[in-house]
Amino acid sequence: MIEISNLNYSINNNPILKDITTNLPNGKLTALVGTNGAGKSTLLSLIARLQTIQSGQIRVGGLDVSTTPTNKLAKTLAILTQNNVIHNRLTIRDLVAFGRFPHHKGRPTAEDKRKVEEALEQFELTEIATRFLDELSGGQAQKAFVGMTYCQDTDYLLLDEPLNNLDMASSRALMKNLKYLCEEKGKTIVVVLHEINYAAIYADWIVGLKRGHVVASGSGRDIVTTEHLQSIFEIHIDVEKIGNKTIALHY
Repeated sequence: MIEISNLNYSINNNPILKDITTNLPNGKLTALVGTNGAGKSTLLSLIARLQTIQSGQIRVGGLDVSTTPTNKLAKTLAILTQNNVIHNRLTIRDLVAFGRFPHHKGRPTAEDKRKVEEALEQFELTEIATRFLDELSGGQAQKAFVGMTYCQDTDYLLLDEPLNNLDMASSRALMKNLKYLCEEKGKTIVVVLHEINYAAIYADWIVGLKRGHVVASGSGRDIVTTEHLQSIFEIHIDVEKIGNKTIALHY
């Protein structure tokens, strides 16, 4: 479980997150949703200790993020940020292999190599694994970065807008893959999403943020309602049941 207690964070005295207290369940896919500037990416970066916690506490799998040694934390959680630098003369296999560094410290074993091939297969990258990153489309590169994060082989995966640059088919395939990793491999995945319907269909748990506050938290069925979506996005959104899916008609 990811436990967040009394979390506050400011930049230049401007509050970004305000008294965040919430729990994100183990073995589930959690979606963070909200408008631009709501604090989603900041919250994700604090969970991963990419930024220093100013006030409050975050525990991941019982480990205090602020005090846990870096090497132990790197074997517990992995994060994919929005801003990823591509070194052009790396192949996809090289990039994915970086995910193993916390384990082998520069001396990869046969097990590390096996994990790399597993990650390539999991994200349908095997056939293009020898291609250089500057030869890829934006969507292919994004899938490679997700593969690298998965290859770190942690119980917790944090993904900030992983659907960036992906077309509809690739977006659906990735969300189904993430759902599979939760259900079949016990991963706990937290993902920042802008398309509410991907959260509605694939997420087990949704946390809605607005202006640094948690304004809604619960199952997709509970959160994807006209009332809750109005409180999160500040626009009226009709919600309809189509088959066994709840869909937000925000267009």
